[in-house]
Amino acid sequence: MTQDDQRPERKGLGLKRQIDENLKRVYQDALEEDVPDRFKELLERLRAKETGK
Repeated sequence: MTQDDQRPERKGLGLKRQIDENLKRVYQDALEEDVPDRFKELLERLRAKETGK
């Protein structure tokens, strides 16, 4: 196998690695975001409704 035969495979691995890193970064950012107050209030109302308060 020549070096030219390996290039597409190496390029594909580099692209896959870059996609993986970008996805991890996006999901990590989403995990670190605060829950908006309106969602917190909605969750509180739902919990209160479940417990009969």
